[in-house]
Amino acid sequence: MTGLFGKKPAAVLCALALVASVLVAGCGQEEQEAQGKVAVKAMKALRQDVPITYGYPGQLKSLDEVEVHSRISGSIVEKYFKGGSEVHAGDALYRIDSRQYESAVIEAQGSLHKAEADLRNSREDLSRDEMLWQNKAISEQELTNKQADVDGYMATVETYQASVQKAEENLADTIVYAPMDGWASLDDVAVGTYATAGSTKLVTIGAMDPIYVQFSISETEYLNILAKAMAEGSLGQQQNAALPKIKITLSNGQEYSLEGQIIAGDKGFSDNSGSLTIKALLPNPHGILLNGMFARVRFVGVIANDVVLVPQRSVQQLLDETFVLVVGPDGKSVSKKVSLGEKVGSYYIVKQGITTDDAVIVDGLTSLQSGQELDVTMVTAEEMGFSLSESADIVDKS
Repeated sequence: MTGLFGKKPAAVLCALALVASVLVAGCGQEEQEAQGKVAVKAMKALRQDVPITYGYPGQLKSLDEVEVHSRISGSIVEKYFKGGSEVHAGDALYRIDSRQYESAVIEAQGSLHKAEADLRNSREDLSRDEMLWQNKAISEQELTNKQADVDGYMATVETYQASVQKAEENLADTIVYAPMDGWASLDDVAVGTYATAGSTKLVTIGAMDPIYVQFSISETEYLNILAKAMAEGSLGQQQNAALPKIKITLSNGQEYSLEGQIIAGDKGFSDNSGSLTIKALLPNPHGILLNGMFARVRFVGVIANDVVLVPQRSVQQLLDETFVLVVGPDGKSVSKKVSLGEKVGSYYIVKQGITTDDAVIVDGLTSLQSGQELDVTMVTAEEMGFSLSESADIVDKS
């Protein structure tokens, strides 16, 4: 009994050891298989309408800006405004020394009076000679000569009338008036400056409300902006009606609250840059916007219809190619070459290469290559923190 009892524990221990070895071997194999897969997160590509923000650097310019010059020459003796102040059309700005122009008026009027007196005398002589000629007391030639004298004096009177008018205009031009409503520049000339007619800039006046912003867009962007109107057939129904509104962000990062409207575009694209210059009008009732300011311009309400979207973080670049890794039907990673459009928030618009059937890998891409087995966790855009909020960035579409 003792021998049999002594052998039984040994057999049990051998059986347990055999089972343990099988279990360990099985676990090791499963661990090896799991270690061969790459853990990734993926989500389906989206398809929907999205707002697009095209952003451009622009500069603000006065709608109308004129340099004020004097029509006559002379020293400035009075100034009626302050540089940087608001002026209105018809406001007196400067007075130029008028003494020589007053004298010129008096001289011209004197010459006119003498010419008018000569004309009166000549007409009286002509009237007498007409009576003498009727009585055959003088020849017809003498009458003709007298008529010629009258005509000559009339021409002299007309010449001096013009001289008086010119002298009076010059005298009136000694006061320089604002040609338009606007704001006067700070580089105005001071009292005592000698102004040369037509060449000395006295001050610059610019209209500040409204004000326009000038910027340039590419041919592709121009066509994309008009795409909706082209599809709806609304082009040409009303001038600029098919064009979207614009808003600007100032250099301090703050967005200007009022929208602008495109008013003009260049007649064609530049040969050098391939861009089109655009002007948009902005209301400026409080004078906040100033000539020469720089701003970021964006279009409002441009919609891309029924487009495919992939997260920006899933897009990879290799040399000149852009590609996205997706989960293949066999559970392995597949590289797909894509053509990108604009950035929209956390996404890119994909023109070609991806459909909504594709599960795009969005996490675990650090060392992932095409053809690797995947351990996939499907996620949503909300879980990843992706957003469709507008972005001012523009993707290079060249």
